[in-house]
Amino acid sequence: QSESVIDIRYNEGIFVGYRWADKQKKVKPLFPFGHGLSYTTFEYGKPAVNSKVMTAGGTLTVKVTVSNTGAREGQEVVQLYISDKKSSLPRPVKELKGFRKIKLAPGETCEVAFCIDREALSFFDDTKHAWVAEPGRFEAVIASSAADVRGVVPFELK
Repeated sequence: QSESVIDIRYNEGIFVGYRWADKQKKVKPLFPFGHGLSYTTFEYGKPAVNSKVMTAGGTLTVKVTVSNTGAREGQEVVQLYISDKKSSLPRPVKELKGFRKIKLAPGETCEVAFCIDREALSFFDDTKHAWVAEPGRFEAVIASSAADVRGVVPFELK
């Protein structure tokens, strides 16, 4: 019995899933990436960063408060996306860089923190064959799903 070789080309590139949906302004998925159902409701506070400027070797912390505003205990997945405002290569509108699952009783509030480092801002440059983090403007996007943005906070990489 002979084995046959199948040659399949991967042509999707980096615009797959929510990244593709973000790029197509007219398309709204019925169940966006990260979407979940709950028997309660959650309210997000305004996200904040500990510094508006991050150095190449440094880190930045993004914090947001989340409150259970419903009558039942529930769980929520708080998501952090990073948006590169100007890049030398095509980039997704936003990229998932972290998430935290929290469980809150009715009326309970907690603070969720994410640490951003150079790796979270990097992309692979195929011409340089290296991961690159270009200086410039970025946004930390806090969301309940890829389509349910709850807050945005700008910062700069020097």
